[in-house]
Amino acid sequence: MEQARAREDARPHLSPGGAEHSRVPEQARGEHPHDGPERPRTVQRHSVRGQILDALRSALVGGELTPGRVYSAPALGARFGVSATPVREAMQQLAVEGAVEVVPNRGFRVSERGPRELAELAEVRALIEVPVVLRLARTVPPADWCALRPLADATVVAAAGGDRAAYAESDRAFHRAVLALAGNEQLVAVADDLHRRSQWPPVNSPAGARADLPADAAEHSALLDALVAGDLVVVRSLVTRHLGGAGR
Repeated sequence: MEQARAREDARPHLSPGGAEHSRVPEQARGEHPHDGPERPRTVQRHSVRGQILDALRSALVGGELTPGRVYSAPALGARFGVSATPVREAMQQLAVEGAVEVVPNRGFRVSERGPRELAELAEVRALIEVPVVLRLARTVPPADWCALRPLADATVVAAAGGDRAAYAESDRAFHRAVLALAGNEQLVAVADDLHRRSQWPPVNSPAGARADLPADAAEHSALLDALVAGDLVVVRSLVTRHLGGAGR
C-alpha cells in the first residue's frame, strides 16, 4: 500500500509538449530549503524509485548532500513528496555503489571521500580506458568519431552553465559512446560505474572546482579532433592527461 501511495504521490505531469515529467522540489536538494534559488530537476523514469535515484545522484554530484551527514528516508521522502519506501530503496542502491553508508535506525550517511580514493579511481579508469581508446584510434574510421561531436559539444554547453550535475551526465554519455565503439558491453558498464564514482565530490571540495569544468570539456573536443586526424601521439597525450585528472 505504501508503494502504491508513493506512485500516486509522484504521478508525472504532462508538459505543454506532452512529455511526462515531474519536478523535484528545491527542498530535495538538501536539508535547508532556503540555501539558494530554486533549480528544479526534471526526471523521466517511469518508476518512483528511478526518479528518486536519479535526483539523489544529481544531489550527490552537485554537492547538495553533505559528506558525513546522515539523512533519513522519511525526511527525504517528505521533501520529495513521496513515502519513505522509494527513497529507502534508492538509498540502498547508492549504498551498493559506495555513495552512502547505512546507519541502523537513523538512515544513510553520505560517504566521506578523500583525495586518495579519487586518485585510485582515476588510476583504475586510466588502466581500462587508455589502452582501449588507443586501440580504437587505430581502427575506427573518422566518420564514426565525427558522429560523437554532438556529445562533446553537449559537455561544453553543460560546463558553461556551471551545473556540475548536468555536466556529470553529459561527461559520462561522451565516455560511454567512445568506449561503446569497442563493442564490449561489460567494458562499458564497468567503466561507467567507475566514472560515476569518480564524480562524487570529496570532503571539503573547493568552491572553485566548478572552474575545472570548461577545461575538462575542452579536452573532449580536442581528443575528437586528434582521433579524426588519426594523430596517435596527440591522442595518447590527451587521453592520458584527461583521465589523469578524472578525480577533479
